[in-house]
Amino acid sequence: MTIRFSSRVARSTCMLCAAGMLTLMPAAAAARTGRSDPGPPGGTGVVAPQPSLLYQSGTKVRLQPGAPEIPYVSALSWVVADADTGEVLAAHDAHRKLPPASTLKTLFALTVLPVLPGDIHHEVSADELAGIGTGSSLVGVVEGLTYRVSDLWNGVFLNSGNDAVHVLASLTGGWSETADRMQAEARALGAHDTHVLSPDGYDAPGQVSSAYDLAVFGRAGLRNPDFARYCSRIDAMFPGRNGESYGIMNTNRLLTGEDGVEPYPGLIGIKNGYTSDAGNTLIAAARRDGRTLVVSLMNPQEGGGYAVYEETRSLLDWGFEAAGRVEPVGSLEPRAARPRPGPKAAPTAVTAVKPSQDGPGWPETGAILGVAGLGTGVAALTLRRRLARGDRS
Repeated sequence: MTIRFSSRVARSTCMLCAAGMLTLMPAAAAARTGRSDPGPPGGTGVVAPQPSLLYQSGTKVRLQPGAPEIPYVSALSWVVADADTGEVLAAHDAHRKLPPASTLKTLFALTVLPVLPGDIHHEVSADELAGIGTGSSLVGVVEGLTYRVSDLWNGVFLNSGNDAVHVLASLTGGWSETADRMQAEARALGAHDTHVLSPDGYDAPGQVSSAYDLAVFGRAGLRNPDFARYCSRIDAMFPGRNGESYGIMNTNRLLTGEDGVEPYPGLIGIKNGYTSDAGNTLIAAARRDGRTLVVSLMNPQEGGGYAVYEETRSLLDWGFEAAGRVEPVGSLEPRAARPRPGPKAAPTAVTAVKPSQDGPGWPETGAILGVAGLGTGVAALTLRRRLARGDRS
């Protein structure tokens, strides 16, 4: 049987091919001028006025005249970002892959909270508490007791309870399936440094994240009312045996002011963590004068166990003081171009290395091949639709 395209199909296909060519030609031109955003290593770039600096090592900041200097921070990796716009104000080794500890529970919550209403009641089985890592932080979930899902979320956010994570994961498909869904959620958010093996953040060989990804998770969490409510809660009552309850308190000392750590004014919360491999990690968000900042910080090298709070404090202070006086060095939005409309003052201090102009994106030949493939696909799709409607011309 011979199938012929109608003149209408041919005209439609040609028009779409021409539109595709017009769309892709600027990208090819941008490749020649080196204006494409490099994006993650090995990824396809997008056209942007300013290439991202965040995949380069070292501290990245663009200070305008009068902006405060970045404070000294010993952490291996950190990010300061505007939670509303997603603009990264400053960062150090933002994409360095490190163990995340319990800050990974933020990604667990982003993945599981939407499918588990807090008013569900569940009786815990022995199987659901199996496999909890030695030395894990626990909230005290007991086999045979019935809990509200909201109680278990309090255990996750306040006490960083790995036992509560295990039970919640069992309610949404099990441990391995939850890890897979968390991995997919991270990719959907543009967090490409994260590799999930243990949903509770317990140390596992190869399980990593980055300060950039943790900042992405923290910012996304603030947009979820349930997440925001749990992560900012200082204390709660948790069900115990014989119908009794006991108090639990948030282990984020920057929120509670416990153990001699001064609470941070305007702190919203989010999540702290610690393991022997990860050291201390923290995602914190604070609001001041209508502006919300998110800071992620991984593994301080000096100052003891509470340095994670004091270094985060200094970065939050800097971020609020520097508001409007720094040029963003990147964005938490996935593959986002970051235009800066209007004239800007020249930076007075730029610690970032000048981005390379090498390595353009698609060459013109690739653009032409892409348009050709687009035309073929459009023709096939149009033909299938017309055949389905009985158009045999």
